[in-house]
Amino acid sequence: MKRDSRSIRRQQVRYQDNERIQALRALLMTPLMVSSHDAFPAVLRHADTLRTWFSREAGWTLHIERDCARLYKRPAQLEDASRGLPGFDRRRYVLLCLVCAVLERANPQITLKILGERLLVQTADPTLIARDFSFTLTTVHERRELVAVCRTLLELGVLRRIAGDEESYVRANAAASSETNDALYDVHRRALAGMLAAIRGPSTWPSEQAPVTLSDRLDSLVREYRPDTEDGQRTALRHHLARRLLDDPVVYLDPLTPELRSYFINQRGAMASRLCEASGLQAEQRAEGLALTDIDGDLSDIAMPAEGTEAHVTLLVAEFLAQAHHASTAATRPILLQDIAAHLAQRREQYGRYWRKSAREAGSEHELAQLAVARLRDLQLLTDDGEHIAALPALARFALGSVNMRPSSTGPSRTQQPAASPMTPDLFS
Repeated sequence: MKRDSRSIRRQQVRYQDNERIQALRALLMTPLMVSSHDAFPAVLRHADTLRTWFSREAGWTLHIERDCARLYKRPAQLEDASRGLPGFDRRRYVLLCLVCAVLERANPQITLKILGERLLVQTADPTLIARDFSFTLTTVHERRELVAVCRTLLELGVLRRIAGDEESYVRANAAASSETNDALYDVHRRALAGMLAAIRGPSTWPSEQAPVTLSDRLDSLVREYRPDTEDGQRTALRHHLARRLLDDPVVYLDPLTPELRSYFINQRGAMASRLCEASGLQAEQRAEGLALTDIDGDLSDIAMPAEGTEAHVTLLVAEFLAQAHHASTAATRPILLQDIAAHLAQRREQYGRYWRKSAREAGSEHELAQLAVARLRDLQLLTDDGEHIAALPALARFALGSVNMRPSSTGPSRTQQPAASPMTPDLFS
């Protein structure tokens, strides 16, 4: 009987540990989480443990209420252009901020048309006009921009659609007043309040003291107080590295400052152990750096490898650059974008029948090369100075070995993809 009790207890502990890991992983991917999220009940159950862990390991604050959780997940590198909302440029971010300002003053429910009308009042601000920002909602393109912002807020849980359809609003004439060309939303107040992950709000700066450059403005929003003591400096180094390990595909030693590099070399084993135990990641350590890899592939916003023409092309480019990196000598000239395009044009003869139709056309290799380089750059697998392209050590993980085509009883189709496996299981070459 006692043996059965111990077995049940061990199973309970394993279940709780696994649930806590899944809750932590969910917060890493969804730092603004509303109660409708599948992982929210687990986050509530492990709230105290998660708060303590994020604060200790990464210096991130976790705020949890009965219907919303917000992990204030501030990045270690503010200048990383690969972060941010997909499809958002600076203009769309301005619209997002203005829409949030309208929602902050709105009733618990608001229609898309009323949101647009109040947004026009915000965009008429002389400061925005002085910066050549204009928004009138008179064109389909501008209405589509507003709808894109609203759909982003729907995905984040800030808005919840009650009735209506955004697409009909986009297609409608600006003067139309039909209710069928509108949408009705609930506003999630707590989620809206957690949108900005800043330590200091931008409106708190007096105009004469406000930072001027973009980098200074970003730094002023998230600058944290650190005690000017030896222990405070060590804590700052640990938090910086932990944030990068949890956020970035790989952390290389070479770009680190001397202080970060020294701390990282001495502590990376212990750091990796703690972070992996809590998050379910796996550490891969090599002389060039460290990565925490996810065998499940659900802790990344960029899948690699993945399905589709662009994903297969990216793997082909990875193979090409990895082989060039291994064979490089001092006399080898740098790889250029046109070299990658030429390589894809050659591989198209072999694999083109498995690609989408537009990718099989002559000249498409240039666009495909740009897309592949951009994806590999975001994954920190290569460097690109706008002209020369160089592989980074971790690129070898995604290089292709021998390729086996999947047989098909009906012949090749447009959606079939070659099945390939990594050339080596190691992260670094």
